[in-house]
Amino acid sequence: MNILQDLEYRGLVYQTTNREELEKKLETEAVTLYCGFDPTADSLHIGSLLPILTLRRFQLAGHIPLALVGGGTGMIGDPSGRSTERSLNTSDVVDEWSQSIKNQLSRFLDFSESRANPAQLVNNYDWLGSLQVIDFLRDIGKNFTVNYMLAKDSVDSRIENGISFTEFSYMILQSYDFMKLNETKNCSLQIGGSDQWGNITAGLDLIGRTTKKVAFGLTMPLITKSDGTKFGKTAGGAVWLDASKTSPYQFYQFWINTDDNDVVKFLKYFTFLTPDEISRLEEEVQKQPEKREAQKVLAAEVTKLVHGEAALASAINITQALFSGNVQELSRKELEEAFKDVPSTTVEDVEMGLVDLLVAAKAAPSKRQARQDVESGAVTVNGTKVTDLEAKVSGLGRIGGAHLIIRRGKKNYFLVRLPD
Repeated sequence: MNILQDLEYRGLVYQTTNREELEKKLETEAVTLYCGFDPTADSLHIGSLLPILTLRRFQLAGHIPLALVGGGTGMIGDPSGRSTERSLNTSDVVDEWSQSIKNQLSRFLDFSESRANPAQLVNNYDWLGSLQVIDFLRDIGKNFTVNYMLAKDSVDSRIENGISFTEFSYMILQSYDFMKLNETKNCSLQIGGSDQWGNITAGLDLIGRTTKKVAFGLTMPLITKSDGTKFGKTAGGAVWLDASKTSPYQFYQFWINTDDNDVVKFLKYFTFLTPDEISRLEEEVQKQPEKREAQKVLAAEVTKLVHGEAALASAINITQALFSGNVQELSRKELEEAFKDVPSTTVEDVEMGLVDLLVAAKAAPSKRQARQDVESGAVTVNGTKVTDLEAKVSGLGRIGGAHLIIRRGKKNYFLVRLPD
């Protein structure tokens, strides 16, 4: 399959302009393409993973990806897909976030000059930051009629609730990005989510009017889940690519918990497995769904891609230890990662009794309940059932040199940090 056929097999083509000409161009030359990522936070989240990996697919097929960090447009705010205005951030904050995003993008694309088609990082502040407002309005703004802009979904959907001139101008700025990259980098293809179609086609129109060159646009579908809930969200919030915001274990668990109805689609979207391997896993979903082999492969492939082999191994180790109850096998770092979101407390008195410990750790609401739980065998500490009411912290052992893991019942975990 050529690159377009592969993208279509994976369900990654939502809209294209001039489909036949685009396919012909991709088959006959190394095409330079770009996708933009605005720094709206200090990390990208998994909603950005689809366009990032699509850039990677193009690079593996011999094309030249430009990863654009929106240091300029990030200070304006894209109205696409939003019902309200974005909060404006200071230039210092946007600069810091832009650098973080650059570092993340470099994990997925090969920027080494030794290869024939190295990826490139660009920041649109480099050209937007020096624009003169009068020149911009005369030379660029005159190519856009208000009626044309109002007809775009990204603007039309905001008219009822109101849209500022700042966000209204975003379409022109993104169009200018495409024109600038077309002029300076010979970039002839822009990709993005389907909510970017209006901005992308506006850029194509601007290029056609100013340089008369032929350029193309391609959008990917916005990711949906079969149960109707929003992709990329958990009870704890967004799933980030930054390991300090979403740990590799949490990241792995997000993918492991993929519904059977979504897992094959996500294997196509987010992995580089062959169609034959994906078909085999699809059969396993039908024949032996209880084994969840497809989910395990999906979680392993994406976690390895985003966080690396060592982080994947640690995530699997944590998962297995929690499933078996052998938490004492975990390292100090793995414990902190595994129990990041459970109730935790610090205890300095190592001679504290078990009953008082359970109350201090909020594992029991009262000493009376704590005693009942211990006597009924409902309490384990570091994976071992404890029924001795006279037990003390000092005699319970430690994991990683400074932790106790209390479990009350089957699913209620509590982390206790002890002095080193």
